[in-house]
Amino acid sequence: MAVVAMGGLFFRADDPDALSAWYRDHLNVGAGCAAEGAGEAEDYSWIVRGGPMVFAPFPRDSDYFAADKQFMINLRVTALDALVASLEAANTAVIRKAEWDDPAIGRFARIHDPEGNAIELWEAPGDAS
Repeated sequence: MAVVAMGGLFFRADDPDALSAWYRDHLNVGAGCAAEGAGEAEDYSWIVRGGPMVFAPFPRDSDYFAADKQFMINLRVTALDALVASLEAANTAVIRKAEWDDPAIGRFARIHDPEGNAIELWEAPGDAS
């Protein structure tokens, strides 16, 4: 028996419909969305491009994301600068720190969804476009 990929991410929300719409409208994430070149999505699924995924529990006292949250979503992106500009134009606060960026690992930005969940945007080396 071998796991071959992440099959889903399920989490609670105060307003699931509104939060789903926010992810779809601002990040092209969720039911019916598909990454460029990844194929066509069904109504219930999100089709992503293949590649690495980090699965890492953090220490309970980590300050990498808010202590009152149990998870942080990391989304692999292309054209990070263009995405940041579109998020800022939609009045989404974006955090960038020079120390987060490493040529061997990639570039990062952090945003929060309308319910305060941290979302790390990761542009891997070679994914800039």
